[in-house]
Amino acid sequence: MKNKRKTTAQSPQDVLDNPTGLVAEAERMRQEPASAQDEETLSRLRRRCDEAKERISAGAKSADEAIRANPYQSLAIALGAGLLVGLLLGAPADSKRLK
Repeated sequence: MKNKRKTTAQSPQDVLDNPTGLVAEAERMRQEPASAQDEETLSRLRRRCDEAKERISAGAKSADEAIRANPYQSLAIALGAGLLVGLLLGAPADSKRLK
């Protein structure tokens, strides 16, 4: 069964901002006494969690569409990023051998 909700493309920063705010609110709630956490606060947290799920899903769908539209460019970018990470992680070990 497909999801019929209309989703808009989100920037990576938008996708990351919502879960970060959600975690901050959950952390604040954890520090409050249980009696201070009323039903309104819990329902707000549930809504924010649902919003985060939707935004992350929209971001993943957007990334999937971009990769399917440009498979060779996506592969080249992934290869370049992997090579760069490998060089950066391997650099400290190489510099110690030279000394």
